[in-house]
Amino acid sequence: MTFDPAAFVQAFPAFATVPQAALTANFALACLQLNNSCGSVVCDAPTRAQLLNLLVAHITALLNGANGQPPQGVVGRIAQASEGSVSVSAEWAASVSSSEAYYIQTPWGAAYWQATLPYRTARYVPPCDFDYCEGWPQ
Repeated sequence: MTFDPAAFVQAFPAFATVPQAALTANFALACLQLNNSCGSVVCDAPTRAQLLNLLVAHITALLNGANGQPPQGVVGRIAQASEGSVSVSAEWAASVSSSEAYYIQTPWGAAYWQATLPYRTARYVPPCDFDYCEGWPQ
């Protein structure tokens, strides 16, 4: 998949105020988490593109914010909050793995986590059919 920031913003309008350079950089970060080649566990290129876009949305929300708002700054679930003298503490949810906790911080990450369930099992996945793969080698 070649990343197209304009098409991404059209599909994910919450990130219309994020500079295209930041979106492109976030795509590079997403590719560190999901292999964007024919050697990926996600052999189907359209499915891989959708997953990468969800991952870019998640990373962008964490690093750059969404809907014109800055990033939240708090990582994890709000565990406690006080009003007098303002105090907030956050934690990873105890009932989920640390990997899942990272993704469920945003709606896009939660969608990515759910969609990747079939790819997160411990099983052998043979290499993709390289005749089918677009642009091999990458």
